[in-house]
Amino acid sequence: MAQQNALQSSQEWCVVETLQSLIQAPSITPSDAGLLDAIANELALLGFDIHFLPEQCGVKNVIAKCCFGPGPTMAFAGHVDVVPADPKGWIVEPFSADIIDGCVYGRGAADMKGGIAAMLSATKSLCQQAKKATGTFYWLITSDEEGEAEHGSKRIAAYLSEQNIRLDGCLVGEPTSDLSVGDTIKNGRRGALSARIAVRGKAGHVAYPENTTNAAHLAGEIVAALANMTWWKDEAGSKTHLQVTGISVPNIVDNLVPSDCEITFNVRYSHAYNSCQVQELVQSFLGKWGKYIDIAWERPCEPYYTGTKSTQCFLSLVEKAVASVTSQYPTLSTSGGTSDGRFFSGDNTQVVECGVRNYSIHQVNEHVSVADLEKIEDIYSNVLKEFFVSNTEL
Repeated sequence: MAQQNALQSSQEWCVVETLQSLIQAPSITPSDAGLLDAIANELALLGFDIHFLPEQCGVKNVIAKCCFGPGPTMAFAGHVDVVPADPKGWIVEPFSADIIDGCVYGRGAADMKGGIAAMLSATKSLCQQAKKATGTFYWLITSDEEGEAEHGSKRIAAYLSEQNIRLDGCLVGEPTSDLSVGDTIKNGRRGALSARIAVRGKAGHVAYPENTTNAAHLAGEIVAALANMTWWKDEAGSKTHLQVTGISVPNIVDNLVPSDCEITFNVRYSHAYNSCQVQELVQSFLGKWGKYIDIAWERPCEPYYTGTKSTQCFLSLVEKAVASVTSQYPTLSTSGGTSDGRFFSGDNTQVVECGVRNYSIHQVNEHVSVADLEKIEDIYSNVLKEFFVSNTEL
C-alpha cells in the first residue's frame, strides 16, 4: 500500500486499509496532503461529478455529487485536516497507522478520518444499488476544520447557497460516541464565544489604598459575577456554561497597587441564544463596573439545533439506523465543541453528527478499534440505504 496520498482501489476497498491510507497522509491544517484529490478520484470512479473550489490560504475544498434520480438531497460532510502530533509519548509514529491489539493508531484516526473511511465504504455499497436508488448525494469535504474554519465548510455552504442547492439532510462524520459506537449522536452544537475584559484602575502605593483603585480587586468581583450568571433561556440538554480562562496583572513589584488587569473567558451557549444576545447579557450584567472595563469579543461560533419533524425526519432516520445496528437508540446531545455542522444547518436542512468514539481525539495515541470502525460503517450504510433506497417518504 502506498503511504502517500493514495487510497485503496475501488475493487479492493477495505475500510481498515482505507483509514490507514488516510492517516499516512500528514494533513495538518490547512494542508490536505493530497487526500482530497485521492477521495475525489475514488468518488469519480463511483459516478460522482467532482467540483473543487478555488484554493484560499492553502485550504482545499471538494464538492462531489451523484444524482440517482428525482428525490431528496443528502450530504455527507467532513474534514481531512488534523491537529499536529508531537511523536513524544506515542507508542507508534503518529502517521504510521499501525494496528495494535485490534486498533488503528494515528493522528486523525477518530477525528475524523475513521468516519471518512467508513463513509467511503458505505458509499461504494450504495452505488452498487444505484439502479434502485433515488435522490441526490453530495460529499462536502474540506481541509480547514481544525483551524479557524474560515475557508472550508463555510465557503462550501456559501457555494451551495449560490447554486440554490438545498440539502434535506446532512450527516457530519465527527466522532460523537461515548462508551460505545452509536450510543450518542449530536443533533446540534452549542455556540462558542470568547472575550477579553480590560480592567482599568488607579495605581498607587499599597500602604495608601485609599488613594488607589485596585484593578485586581475589581477583576475578582467581576469574575465572581460572571461565574454566577443565570442563563434563563437554557433548555434541557443544551446548557450554557461560562468559564473564566485567565486573569493576568502586568505588575512586577509587590508594593504597587495594579492599575490594569485582564480577564479572559469563554461561553458555550445554548441554541436558545445567539452571539449578539450573549454579548448583550454579559455587558448588561457587568454594568456596575462599566466605567472600569472594556470588553473585546472574539471568535464567535453560532449554535445550531436539529429538532424532530413529523414527516420526512432525517434525525429519526439516523436514530433508526443506529438502532438497527446497535439494538439501542442513541442519546441526543448538543455538548462538546463546535463543528462544521453549523454551516449547513438551516430551516430546511436537518444536520446530524454521528461517528466513532471520541475519547482519544487530539490526544497522544489517538486510535479507533477495527470493530468500532466496522460498526460505524454499518450505521452509515443503513443511513444511506434508508435515505436513498428504502425510504420513499424522504
